[in-house]
Amino acid sequence: MSPRHVSRRIALFALCLLACGKSSAPAPSLEQQKSVTAEQAQPEKGEPLTVRIGYQKIGSPFLLKERSESLDKVLAASGARVEWIEFQAGPPILEAMRGGSVDIGYVGETPPVFAQAGGVPFVYVASDPPAPKSEAILVPKSSPIKELKQLKGKKIAVNRGSNVHFLLVKALESAKLALSDVEVLFLAPADARSAFDSGKVDAWVIWDPFQAAAEIAGARTLRDGEGLVQNQFFYVARRAFAEQHGELVRSVLQEFATLSDWAGAHADQASALLAKSSGISYDALLRSEQRHLYGLRAISPETIKQQQEIADTFAKLQVIPKAIKIEDAVLSKPIYGAL
Repeated sequence: MSPRHVSRRIALFALCLLACGKSSAPAPSLEQQKSVTAEQAQPEKGEPLTVRIGYQKIGSPFLLKERSESLDKVLAASGARVEWIEFQAGPPILEAMRGGSVDIGYVGETPPVFAQAGGVPFVYVASDPPAPKSEAILVPKSSPIKELKQLKGKKIAVNRGSNVHFLLVKALESAKLALSDVEVLFLAPADARSAFDSGKVDAWVIWDPFQAAAEIAGARTLRDGEGLVQNQFFYVARRAFAEQHGELVRSVLQEFATLSDWAGAHADQASALLAKSSGISYDALLRSEQRHLYGLRAISPETIKQQQEIADTFAKLQVIPKAIKIEDAVLSKPIYGAL
């Protein structure tokens, strides 16, 4: 039944109630509301189901978008099609899942923690291998800061809710400092780069390829994530979509896996594709790609444990509104691989 027919049926039902004088009739039950919503969500008869993938102009999803002929064929065989929706960062991708406008996304390890604490209905479905050197705390080349403990009292730019938010916490802990010992400025990458270059902040915590671009421009790495964090990227899906269309999610993940194998063996070509639209130099992207690890992985108990550490840390610091259990955002029956 099309959305127009559903709306007409509801309207006629309401008019009938008014005509019969039943102004006190009970409201539709929750199950009835879900039924109508589900009918409205279905495509018109004969139209393919749309798989909406959230992507940024950098990273695996953009590469797949640029080389999507195989994915298009796989989805078409299942009566589906892909729609690509661009975002500037991971947190907005997850927020779009709350509104039901994105079905599959690719985000860092920290945004899902914030999203789950905020009630976003998503599930983890696969991950990339850890890449701790692909994020770092940077300082200007001429900065007198040589050790983490010298960050006390300094202004530090970081993107709130991103992977590097957790890196900052762990790095400060390793130097026996707390977030309250520094002045944190929550800035998006473009604004943070401007503040960093102009000397308005003393340090910048950032991820690749922005990290690589800043390094090439002369920034010095004070500390990367090695030995502190995993820096793992996740493929996530809107829970209802994953539960109803697990085969389609699996098909998309298999295409990501094939792409990952290709990118791992062709860092130069992958960098050229990314440079074409990202506005980031080929040299910065090549440096970034060469320290990025490839190969899709199933969501394992160890991965869940690592994510739980992030969640517990942020709950303790009251950075997220409540404590959460990561396993609640994992399907009991895995879509990709096996627990």
